[in-house]
Amino acid sequence: MTVVRAVVFDMDGLLLDSERLAMRSLVSAGAELGFDMPDAFCRSMIGVPADRCRELAVTAYGPDFPLRAYFDLHERHLRELVDQGQLAVKPGVAALLDELERQGIPKAIATSSSRERADHHLGLAGLGARFDAVITRQDVVNGKPDPEPYLKAVATLGQEPDHTLALEDSTNGLLAAHAAGLRCILVPDLVRPTEETRRLAHRVYPDLHPVIDYILAANS
Repeated sequence: MTVVRAVVFDMDGLLLDSERLAMRSLVSAGAELGFDMPDAFCRSMIGVPADRCRELAVTAYGPDFPLRAYFDLHERHLRELVDQGQLAVKPGVAALLDELERQGIPKAIATSSSRERADHHLGLAGLGARFDAVITRQDVVNGKPDPEPYLKAVATLGQEPDHTLALEDSTNGLLAAHAAGLRCILVPDLVRPTEETRRLAHRVYPDLHPVIDYILAANS
């Protein structure tokens, strides 16, 4: 088993239980504008960069769909839910970060979210200061599933992909990490793993707690 010298985390659905809140805000933003947003459509935007979400909305609702108004409302509704105290940290996060810090293993975040959203959510969750770097959608030219976010995170940490572990919950994130040459442990959230994603994933765990044992074994 290859030694783990760095870890790169996804944020939404992996560190933070934010995707359920995002689903609610996508639905409520559509309702405010008079559009019915089925769960399947909202789920298709989970773990997807904003530019791709805009493409999905136009494909589903046509070129006259009010993109700016919809996504502005989505951000406002999501922020309201978060500011109401409904954002939770996922199981195993604190224990895993404690172990990485005990071993002196650097860690970063590679997220499809904006800088503003990442800083706000991580700050409220008390996690922002625990990472050596946070790579957002605005820090790269190409978002997930392109490997650029992971390659930038690895380079920022001063490590190599083959000694860096990626932790993801979504298909796009898994594809990005795999294309960047990282081992990727999949911890599914709203999007259930397919046969393909199970094949690409290095491991599939129900939460982050087993990652601690994995790293202890890899580095023993």
